Amino acid sequence: MLFLAFMFFTCGFALGINSLLVPVLKVSLSVSSTEAYMLIGATFLPFLIFGYPAGLLISKIGYKRTMAAAFAMFAIAFGVFILSAAERSFIIFLLASFLCGTANTFLQSAINPYVTILGPTESAAKRISIMGMINKLAWPVSPLFIALFASNSGGVGLEDLDKPFLVIICLFVILGVVALISPLPEVKAAGEDDADADSAVSDYANSKHSVFQFPHLVLGAIAIFFYVGSETIVLGTLIDYASELGLPHPHTYSWITPISISIGYIAGIILIPKYLSQTKALQISCFVALFGTLLVLLLPGVYSIYAVGIMALGCSLMWPAFWPLALMDLGKYTKAGSSLMTMGLIGGAVITVLFGLIKDVSNIQYAYGICFVSFSYILFYAFKGYKLR
Repeated sequence: MLFLAFMFFTCGFALGINSLLVPVLKVSLSVSSTEAYMLIGATFLPFLIFGYPAGLLISKIGYKRTMAAAFAMFAIAFGVFILSAAERSFIIFLLASFLCGTANTFLQSAINPYVTILGPTESAAKRISIMGMINKLAWPVSPLFIALFASNSGGVGLEDLDKPFLVIICLFVILGVVALISPLPEVKAAGEDDADADSAVSDYANSKHSVFQFPHLVLGAIAIFFYVGSETIVLGTLIDYASELGLPHPHTYSWITPISISIGYIAGIILIPKYLSQTKALQISCFVALFGTLLVLLLPGVYSIYAVGIMALGCSLMWPAFWPLALMDLGKYTKAGSSLMTMGLIGGAVITVLFGLIKDVSNIQYAYGICFVSFSYILFYAFKGYKLR
């Protein structure tokens, strides 16, 4: 679990870079909000393209080596980030984000199902809550880490990215080596091994010919699509929102949502599964997220930025519940199902770019309304979709 915690922290740290780069590129390269949020879109596009190949790679070389390969990809991606800053090229920034997202795809494809099947299914949400809290707290760490290297008090510029990114590259190389030598065992889900051929899970899974014949899995992947898009907005837009409102030291507001999500994760760690099922936790989270979205839309801007924290609190126990509910009963299709779930992360690209587009034609506060649609679908999955067989 300690080794996996480093992996989850890395995912959050890498994604958190975008929350700083969006406002930096808007100022330094004079790009629109839609173009700036394409940076986040480029980070999530690989989940659709490489989600299935990542599952194939895991089947071929195992979880641990896939994790090591992902860290090597991260190191290359941040090397390209350094090049893009030197060339002041938005196109190269998009390429760097795409490479970073590719690394994240392979890492997420390995670590999420690994944590899910590492122990009993009914306590999977608790394990993912622990990992998720570490992941979300890493989001604001990366902007603050880069801000330490700022050459002036006016904020971070493109010229400040070289040194922190070189440090990050070294850390990724070290983590890749650690992943290879770590004592992580190869694990399999119930019914995935030939030895379990007579189990009830195998009987159900063996009657299928494709992962698309598991309705609860397909609907779960769609739920992931909407969730990741909304969560990325919640976590990655506060610096931009604070800047739009003219608030001093905008980067300090990036802590609101990770702290709120962490509070939810701590509640999940304590309550699941002893006092609260992961399904009930998902249902409660949906109502909290919808309530928070309404507050963001209705409150004055200077107050609504804090209401984004309520949206984040609602997001907290969604991700931990999706994986065990969607991967349940897949047997030999578990790795393929994990790939389909990972492909759902493309929502981080689609929803965030739509957010930037709405912001350009309206304003950033009203753009948060797109999350209401997302949370409404997740509410359907929490009460009905996960049951369908």
